[in-house]
Amino acid sequence: MGGRMTSLAASMEPLDGVVGLAFFGFPLHASGGDSAERGEHLSAVALPMLFMQGTRDKLANLNLLEPLLQQVVPAPTLHIEDGADHGFHVLKRSERTDEEVLMSLGAMLAAWAAGVTGP
Repeated sequence: MGGRMTSLAASMEPLDGVVGLAFFGFPLHASGGDSAERGEHLSAVALPMLFMQGTRDKLANLNLLEPLLQQVVPAPTLHIEDGADHGFHVLKRSERTDEEVLMSLGAMLAAWAAGVTGP
């Protein structure tokens, strides 16, 4: 929820020294919810944004998040972790470990941040 509150603050006025926002599981709605209202402010942020989401995240239905992000300028980056939940845990049958998912997220964040801030 801290990321959502930060994005809400950034949508109201520039945040001193902030050049981009990265979200580890943006909480778009309550568990089982079916609304994108909590993300309507994102189009007013005007910063590069990275959204890292799991396909099993009960707090962010990708069918709601993806069209919402298509309306945002500059276009945010959406990184999807297949099989991950809101805490980026994966089921054993996914044949991936939580550690592998976290390594993937870290690599994605590092590459994105380098593109936003430079080397």
